[in-house]
Amino acid sequence: MKKSLLALAVLGAYAGVASAQSSVTLYGTLDVNGRYVKADGQKKRLSEATDGINSSQLGFRGVEDLGGGLRAGFTLLAGTNPDSGTSNAKFWNRRSTVSLFGGFGEIRLGRDYTPTFWNLTIFDAFGTNGLGASTIPRQLYGGTRQDNTIGYFLPANLGGFYGQAMVGASEGGASGDAPARYVGARFGFAAGPFDIAVAGASQKYATAFARNTVAGGGLAGGIVTALPGDSQKTFNIGGAWDFGFFKLLGYYDQEKLRGAKEKMGSISGVIPFGQSEVHVGYDRSKYTNTGVNTTLDMIKATYQYNLSKRTAMYTTVSRLDNKDGTRYTLPGAAGLTAASGDSLGAEFGIRHFF
Repeated sequence: MKKSLLALAVLGAYAGVASAQSSVTLYGTLDVNGRYVKADGQKKRLSEATDGINSSQLGFRGVEDLGGGLRAGFTLLAGTNPDSGTSNAKFWNRRSTVSLFGGFGEIRLGRDYTPTFWNLTIFDAFGTNGLGASTIPRQLYGGTRQDNTIGYFLPANLGGFYGQAMVGASEGGASGDAPARYVGARFGFAAGPFDIAVAGASQKYATAFARNTVAGGGLAGGIVTALPGDSQKTFNIGGAWDFGFFKLLGYYDQEKLRGAKEKMGSISGVIPFGQSEVHVGYDRSKYTNTGVNTTLDMIKATYQYNLSKRTAMYTTVSRLDNKDGTRYTLPGAAGLTAASGDSLGAEFGIRHFF
């Protein structure tokens, strides 16, 4: 009996040491809205949707102090659909990484967001979410995440300078997050109200892959299919300036694949007052290929009322304008917009962090 008590005491002591050196946090976001979308040539559609101003997700993150200035950590982040209670097809689809931290910065391995994606979401007042996402009118989008990656992040004490680099193996993948070998980097500078960053990447495809499937049948002139060995080049630059009463954000992105090229520009702003925020923005995509020149425009606005630091109510309206025969639609439409037509949408929802 005494030996059992002694063993329990020793185990308890070790458990106390372990709990003092490591921690795990459960966190997440729930964002659900009612959505109305009308596209020229299609019937109007009412639906319940998610991710109006933030991505719905469930996350776990942890950190362990290894001593000597070293720490180990992990992040597991799963996209969720709270309107239907389901998860995405790839469960840890948003991020699944393990890291080693130190004075040298961070080494990160696993499935992660690409460096070239960050400028698109950080420098968009709509955060690439909902009916205002600047990724909606993209005609040759380079992608958001990459599987099988090794990344490096600069330490945070460099006087405002920051950056990261990433390499990713395709491993013969055919999904949108693993069709190519990825090499990319992002570097920036932030000080006070000012922030600017530049990013670039190259994706060399291992298998044939329809790159701009976001368009579906909406792209005039047909979908561009990358063949094995083809490389897609991405370059973008983004910036922001916070004037206090108004925050201005914007980015420029350029994509090249085979004979196709997309030039994308986005400008947006946030006007805070009291517990409210107004977000406004304009996006424009210009696509060129052999014998094809197409342009899409989108205007958007969001009113957000922050009930607390974690909970907000919001409404977003947007209009997507097709030109030159394109048939893009806003998310939730009943089908493709009529050639060169418009797609209108509105959503009202609630977002909660936990």
